[in-house]
Amino acid sequence: MSEVVLLFSYGTLQDRAVQLASFGRELQGRADALVGYRQDLVEITDAAVLATSGKRYHPIVRYSGVAGDRVPGTVFEITPQELLAADAYEVADYQRVGAELQSGLRAWVYVQA
Repeated sequence: MSEVVLLFSYGTLQDRAVQLASFGRELQGRADALVGYRQDLVEITDAAVLATSGKRYHPIVRYSGVAGDRVPGTVFEITPQELLAADAYEVADYQRVGAELQSGLRAWVYVQA
């Protein structure tokens, strides 16, 4: 992999089936956490996303600003092209932002739009 970007996932992008459908490969990652966010659920109505994930409700996070709030997940090293594939997978309820993780790494993450 030449250029690498970091992507933090707390939801379906951690699922093998979603990774294979979106990136054509299984991602290897490490545990981390998103600081200052709280997790909720959003109902998915996009037929393609429903078919890929097999789940009607997906986790979604929103910024709380509370330092003690943590959302556990996985940080992945992906290519810029794979980041665009992740953008295509996520529905309009999500927006991609840069965030600092518990480890101190900075990664892209999909949060409530």
